[in-house]
Amino acid sequence: MTSVPNPLRQLTLDRLRERTSEKWRHYPADVVPAFVAEMDVPLAEPVVRAITEVARRGDTGYPAGDGYAEALADFARKRWGWDGPAVERSTMVPDVMHGILEILDVLSARTDAVVVNCPVYPPFYHFVRHTGRPIEEAPLFTDGRLDLVALRQAFRRAAARSARPVFLLCNPHNPTGAVHTAQELTAVAEMAERHGVRVVADEIHAPLVLPGAVFTPYLSVPGAENGFSVLSASKAWNLAGLKAAVAVAGPAATEDLVRLPFWVKEGPSHVGVLAHIAALRDATDWLDALLAGLDENRRLLTGLVAERLPGVVYHPGGGTYLAWLDCRALDLGDDPAAVFLERGRVALSSGPSFGTGGAGHARLNFGTSPELLTEAVARMATALGG
Repeated sequence: MTSVPNPLRQLTLDRLRERTSEKWRHYPADVVPAFVAEMDVPLAEPVVRAITEVARRGDTGYPAGDGYAEALADFARKRWGWDGPAVERSTMVPDVMHGILEILDVLSARTDAVVVNCPVYPPFYHFVRHTGRPIEEAPLFTDGRLDLVALRQAFRRAAARSARPVFLLCNPHNPTGAVHTAQELTAVAEMAERHGVRVVADEIHAPLVLPGAVFTPYLSVPGAENGFSVLSASKAWNLAGLKAAVAVAGPAATEDLVRLPFWVKEGPSHVGVLAHIAALRDATDWLDALLAGLDENRRLLTGLVAERLPGVVYHPGGGTYLAWLDCRALDLGDDPAAVFLERGRVALSSGPSFGTGGAGHARLNFGTSPELLTEAVARMATALGG
């Protein structure tokens, strides 16, 4: 058991409203924000010390060395029993999505199709379409799990229209919180090999797997040797404002990694890199306390939805601090988040922005205090006349 107190119970609403980040500045002060993926936690003390020391030294130049890749490799070995993220097959990238874009340009042309499991993290659509690449959707099952039949069909369509198709995998999945199993990922790798599809896994939520689930790195399964994974400490330790990430190539993708432009490695924030290293190396007890708190909130939310929001369907995921709420039975239209905001003054993420399967849904961030989570659900109930 960790001796670190629950980070989700550390900050009052008044303290949170002092923040100037998107979560606390996008909406007026009378709105409870439960949308963007920021958690209501203080920074882990090792991260605070690292940032403070950086400022004391004036150490705010360009990033250098392989310290981030080394810290990630140590964390992966201890946390997941994975020796896969070898330093020689890793490189720093500015953040996960920019790293994915750079990898896409190495693996495929801008006319090649990209497969996604929908509903999925909206930037998958925004970033990929900005490059001009067409998207092939492979819908998930309603409980958020991979539909391997739909994925196989999407691979076939992508291969028929593209010379070098790519599958952009979200593992664990955003917004459903599903943690893909080793069996599912092995099937993905087999299908990808059969259809000539390269796999790039966004594994930014990997450290946020809650009790009852096990994270399997995509590159650890048989057949995934020519894939890529992009990971970061940013989500688990609430470091989105300190941008940095690591791209890891499978053993058969090393030559592709070398083809990434040299300036990509210089894109992360040096301060961000040092903060992420401190998190991975010295703040795992803080992470354990957070995961315990998120598990409590997940159970609290399950009960609150059942009690206060009859008609809303919630399948608790095994990872992340995000809840995917099916509100279709409430007859609130395609975008129930808009209704909850207008009538209840609580801000959720809009379901339709997550692609096919998002209409009638909303995403709720439960990475907050139990009190604010309870207040958010109470406001949703008020919006429904309850």
